[in-house]
Amino acid sequence: MFSIEYPAVAVAGSTERFPVHRIYCIGQNYAAHAREMGSDPERQAPVWFMKPADSVVPDGSTVDYPPRTNNLHHEIELVVALQKGGRNISAAAASELIFGYAVGLDLTRRDIQEELRKNGKPWDPAKSFEQAAPISAIHPASDIGHPDSGRIWLNVNGELRQEGDIADLIWSIPGALAELSTLFTLAPGDLLFTGTPSGVGPLVTGDKLSGGVAGVGDINIAIGSARKA
Repeated sequence: MFSIEYPAVAVAGSTERFPVHRIYCIGQNYAAHAREMGSDPERQAPVWFMKPADSVVPDGSTVDYPPRTNNLHHEIELVVALQKGGRNISAAAASELIFGYAVGLDLTRRDIQEELRKNGKPWDPAKSFEQAAPISAIHPASDIGHPDSGRIWLNVNGELRQEGDIADLIWSIPGALAELSTLFTLAPGDLLFTGTPSGVGPLVTGDKLSGGVAGVGDINIAIGSARKA
């Protein structure tokens, strides 16, 4: 028989690990980023997509440059980790579901995404590949509270690429969780990538990324070469 190692994320200040159930992502959740992607943030309902649980990559890793793309993009995000689930959760009760927060990167094969969008097709090949969700250790809400404002940023090779404030989320964390719970039954172990500020751009082999969310934590990864086999 074979054995399966289930994906999990480090918990800051602990030897415990957070087992990942599903990874939900909300797209175009900062107005400036929605505009740079050609959308009107005032008219858009939430854009949801998912990544496989085993696409998580720990802080400090080198990520293989993925196949079938010449335009890999970075998207720095605040990530929410759930300890409870349910359906039709109210925004007022959403914080009760949250175990903690982390900093993540939604890596995107932008050329594939643009072709899929142009043809009205799902984004999965652009978003749901191996190592597409680097993530820092999760900081429990019992230690840091529930952040609703603070700088979010990303440097590539020491140059500032993305910067914003999580106070500018179009869909707040409670609102996003409430809306998501009308579509799916949320569960312990779920992660929610909450969207990225403007300034997304291309990455190449050898790039070193460092970013963070004030009051939450930091993430550092490197982009390696394409895997040959």
